[in-house]
Amino acid sequence: MKVVILAGGYGTRISEETAVRPKPLIEIGDKPILWHIMKHYSFYGFHEFIIPLGYKGMLIKEYFEHYDLHESDVTFDFTDGGKKVIHQRLTDPWKVTLVDTGRDTSTGGRIRRISSYVADAPFMLTYGDGLSDVDLSKLVSFHGSHGKWATVTAVQPGGRFGALQIGEEGGVQGFREKPKGDGGWLNGGFFVFQPEVLPYMGGDDTMLEKEPLESIAGAGQLMAYRHEGFWHPMDTLRDKVSLEAMWKAGKAPWKVWPA
Repeated sequence: MKVVILAGGYGTRISEETAVRPKPLIEIGDKPILWHIMKHYSFYGFHEFIIPLGYKGMLIKEYFEHYDLHESDVTFDFTDGGKKVIHQRLTDPWKVTLVDTGRDTSTGGRIRRISSYVADAPFMLTYGDGLSDVDLSKLVSFHGSHGKWATVTAVQPGGRFGALQIGEEGGVQGFREKPKGDGGWLNGGFFVFQPEVLPYMGGDDTMLEKEPLESIAGAGQLMAYRHEGFWHPMDTLRDKVSLEAMWKAGKAPWKVWPA
């Protein structure tokens, strides 16, 4: 199953970092948050990624252009014309497709622009700035069990985000703004979609979180997979510092892969 990671936004709330690089390249430890997300998916056997690019997307292309070099032992032989020899490759078994989807395109529009890459089968999708320890195998199994078009991972991080209204059987009935610590569930990303959702994505100014998901929910085709474990976005510098501290202390809950 292919994995789409949205990586084109401006990241204005963490402009201290995004003035010089796109948000998915902000580092936790010495690795971009995008790497952490991909390692999570790869641990569960999902190795093929489609990454819609926007703001400073060229830097993400350059990161993957040099990924093999940066993650491997190498010899440069300048007595032989600067010949490069890769010795031990430490890279992951990833196939990564990078798609320019417009500097100002919204999330729904970015999905529409990469639809030709995912229109033939179910696919996964998440944001390029959120970390979790969600069991992706159980998420995919849940999606297959209910037969609907879409599954969103519902999380409970606190009171500063917008919430989902979930029915008794897990169906998403609507959306609600900023619960005040009342235990409301919210959209944590980590979606599984059938290709049937693609016509709902609209034009470049369409936000996935607005008309598309609301319409899919209204049609009774959106289910919530409740995740009670760790989930944390990197919206602000404070978030970045918090995630960095977890990683340096060896207590990063999202690190489900072996060392």
